[in-house]
Amino acid sequence: MEKRIKKAIFPAAGLGTRFLPATKASPKEMLPIVDKPMIQYAIEEASGCGIEEFIIITGKYKRAIEDHFDSAFELEENLKKAGKKGLLEEISRLNHLHFAYIRQKSALGLGHAIYCAKPFVKDEPFAVLLSDDIIDPDDSLLQDMINLYQKYNAPILALQKVPMSEVHKYGVIDGSKVGDGVYKIGSLVEKPRMADAPSDLAIIGRYILTPGIFEILEGIGPGKGGEIQLTDALSGLLKKRPIYGYLFTGTRYDAGDKVGYLKATVDLALKNPQVSEPFKKYLIAVSSRLKN
Repeated sequence: MEKRIKKAIFPAAGLGTRFLPATKASPKEMLPIVDKPMIQYAIEEASGCGIEEFIIITGKYKRAIEDHFDSAFELEENLKKAGKKGLLEEISRLNHLHFAYIRQKSALGLGHAIYCAKPFVKDEPFAVLLSDDIIDPDDSLLQDMINLYQKYNAPILALQKVPMSEVHKYGVIDGSKVGDGVYKIGSLVEKPRMADAPSDLAIIGRYILTPGIFEILEGIGPGKGGEIQLTDALSGLLKKRPIYGYLFTGTRYDAGDKVGYLKATVDLALKNPQVSEPFKKYLIAVSSRLKN
């Protein structure tokens, strides 16, 4: 009998070099998109799927993440006295969630970051969310993946079609279609050259994994870039059990990239009722100005 997904890992120990100097002393994951840090979008996505325990893998200069998801008694009391009920509800509505923080002492890659969570995950299946891959809140990617896990009782990887010119940025799969948007994976390769890529199906930042991945991660050495690559570990796991991919056709923003971050900011601002109308007018005025 399969187990319910109750835990999620959020790797957040990266150096954020693409956003320097903003990330010199502040976590990339805390960069705001409209009025929330980008990691909060991923936390809310997981919480909305019934996940109860949140394991954040941090590094140096990441204490702001812990502070953000902690209760803020003095601020909450001030808002309460000022009668700012809406703001009070907004900053306290995640207070009931359970967080654990693990320090990744060296930047040894995504695979190593996930391995750091082994003592907390134990023998349960779990989700992994990369917070700089922002999924539109109107889409249901993670819930769809959890539903597929319940059906197949096997690891599920989120996939998205990407231009062949960009496959070198991703783990890429080869597989056979077994259902509507569902692929049984035959092989995986990390950041292939365009000529060597088995397909245009790239792995994006949502995973449902099983605890067997930890044994594989423990035994593999560094891969591309001298890091412990999760894709390499998944290739090892594939020799022991089936792995499936789910093709996501909704909206995803690569907010680890400056242009992707700006796209997410614009689109999510247009969905925010507090700012959407004046911001839309501003964008129309800017567009008109650029045409002239």
